[in-house]
Amino acid sequence: MSKRVLLAAPRGYCAGVDRAVQTVEKALGLYGAPVYVRKQIVHNKHVVNSLEKKGAIFVEENEEVPQGSIVIFSAHGVSPAVHASAAVRNLKTIDATCPLVTKVHNEVKRFAQEDLTILLIGHKGHEEVEGTAGEAPDHVILVDGLEGIENLQVPDENKVAWLSQTTLSVDETLTTVAALKKRFPNLMDPPSDDICYATQNRQVAIKQIAPKADLVLVVGSKNSSNSVRLVEVALEYGARASQLVDFASEVDEKWLDGVETIGVTSGASVPEILVKDLLDWLSERGFNEVEVVTAMEESLTFAIPQELRRELKVAGK
Repeated sequence: MSKRVLLAAPRGYCAGVDRAVQTVEKALGLYGAPVYVRKQIVHNKHVVNSLEKKGAIFVEENEEVPQGSIVIFSAHGVSPAVHASAAVRNLKTIDATCPLVTKVHNEVKRFAQEDLTILLIGHKGHEEVEGTAGEAPDHVILVDGLEGIENLQVPDENKVAWLSQTTLSVDETLTTVAALKKRFPNLMDPPSDDICYATQNRQVAIKQIAPKADLVLVVGSKNSSNSVRLVEVALEYGARASQLVDFASEVDEKWLDGVETIGVTSGASVPEILVKDLLDWLSERGFNEVEVVTAMEESLTFAIPQELRRELKVAGK
């Protein structure tokens, strides 16, 4: 039996995650420990644990941060109310919100100024959705799946627009938009696609691998929306089985029974070291042949937040 691994490219860190992690590391280098971070900087256990060891303290709310301290906002974005509560506590804020999330925040503000009802497609309770909706809570209605779309009520059916969380399944979002357009024929589209390039690219790559794979292993955390979507997309596109793991040690050897071809990818908040650990683990079990399946190349990068860049420059770092 010939055992092989189909390794997806692109995979792992996206520009927004890389920027957010760098922001915490550079803030620690500039100010020293501790540096407070509201929520997980990105949704990955390994990354959070590594930054904690370097002196980052992760908190749920600004109220847990000592007055006058530095707090970094996560890549998922925050609402104006969170900025306001930080100001009340005299916190020095560094905003590591992904620029692609900020783009959606700006779209919410623009649509709200036009007095449109905004149907925000996303997952209830996700930090990104809470931050985005918080830009104009009186104008935003969350749409989480197809259920209930037929009964949606809005003040004016001719003044409705849709936006989406950046880390959704592309196919699933298109299905939801089609259902919304059936319910609201005059539904307005966003000025540009909200689902981020990295989420789309990782899904395109796994779609190419899934039909050939007996098993797809996605490295990522359970609270990572884009990682969970990769598991779902792999199954939709023909993988016999798909599993989400944070670490190679979480792989159940029983999953390998009768398996010849394994697809491997990782979510947008996953460092490459975790993928390497998984490939080493699979190699020890006879999966030595690794073929990289490249869907496209990525070159996008984002500069770290301006407020931190300025201070690093002053400090000569």
